[in-house]
Amino acid sequence: MTETVLTIGAARALHLAAQGMSQTRRARANKDDVLAAIRRMGVLQIDTISVVARSPYLVLWSRLGDYDPCWLDALLEEGKLFEYWAHEACFIPIEDYGLYRHRMIDPGSLGWKYAAGFLRDHPDVVERVLAHIRAHGPMRSADFEPDVGKSDGQAGGWWAWKPEKRSLEVLFTAGVLMIARRQNFHRIYDLAERVLPGWDDSRMPPMETVRREFALRTVKALGLAKAGWIADYHRTRPPHVDLAALHAGGELLRARVDGWREPVYVHPDHAPLLEQAAAGTLAASATSLLSPFDPIVWDRRRALELFDFDYRLECYTPADKRRYGYFTLPILRRGALVGRVDAKAHRKAGVFELKALALEPGIRISARLADDIAAAVARCARWHACAQVTLVHAEPVAFAPLLRAALDRAAPAGQQPVRTSVQATSAAA
Repeated sequence: MTETVLTIGAARALHLAAQGMSQTRRARANKDDVLAAIRRMGVLQIDTISVVARSPYLVLWSRLGDYDPCWLDALLEEGKLFEYWAHEACFIPIEDYGLYRHRMIDPGSLGWKYAAGFLRDHPDVVERVLAHIRAHGPMRSADFEPDVGKSDGQAGGWWAWKPEKRSLEVLFTAGVLMIARRQNFHRIYDLAERVLPGWDDSRMPPMETVRREFALRTVKALGLAKAGWIADYHRTRPPHVDLAALHAGGELLRARVDGWREPVYVHPDHAPLLEQAAAGTLAASATSLLSPFDPIVWDRRRALELFDFDYRLECYTPADKRRYGYFTLPILRRGALVGRVDAKAHRKAGVFELKALALEPGIRISARLADDIAAAVARCARWHACAQVTLVHAEPVAFAPLLRAALDRAAPAGQQPVRTSVQATSAAA
């Protein structure tokens, strides 16, 4: 049987369709749409940086448009989601809890996230923390007084965490505690049997099933996948599933992408999308800003292979060595990653600042490109309750006046216009 062959553009369109990023959403989202988006991705990575909306909320906005971020918090508190280590710390649909139970029972497999000797070496503080939660109910880390034991008043150890904080994290990783809810984005820990009272380890699937499910779910979430892309999505460890064997057993489809030596695999549920992609009728028309921790770009190697987008998050890079900025958001436009913007939401002032916007080399500048990006920026600004957009630096210089004019046109009739202040330079600061 002849394998389906895709152009690189068709491969991107298939990936974006699977991620729910093909088209800009028209209907206003509801809470059920938030849960459906997370189920489609499989996991929603958590990060605390808040120069714009924190990553999990921004990832959902990229897919759903305007929605109430409180819905994500409510789904966690209602028990429809749980938190655990997946790609990294993630929100995960509660029905997938059993797939992660093996990691809780053998948390040493998670490497640095779990100190193998901590429970053994500090049974007193661990038991004290556990007994306190058992007696008094859900707790934040801040609810515990540090057991300092040092004359300088500094708690030692894991990232200078107080022992109680470390105990909470170890007990969470081991599955003894779960996150009952979040308060101002701070974790509230409780006993697992109170958060998920119906769970019994007899329902835990065998490891062979877990590995197979993670592989199948990754392929489905990505739309298409090389074998080398699989492990990163859920951070699985060897032995890895043989995708060729799953294909031979009818559980995966196989295709080729022009210019790639390796085959790609597609979930059978995406067979209609694969057919449309091969026929050239699967178009990606959405333009949006992405979180650095969006599944589309979190695997930097995959982003380079699939989108020719060389991306690095520079918040951990010394300021004088940054090329693009502290927290750059990739710009997705009509099936391509066309640039990045270092943005900051000044919420009290109502200003959405584009500290530096840079297009990728070779991107053709046009009024249509400016209109697409301006519309996405304006939507994002309004969702952040920012009525004004300021652009400080633009690269290349010739794009700045086009974008400025497009931003001036971006406000819908009847709404406060988006105002711009532009200083164009040839390089981002």
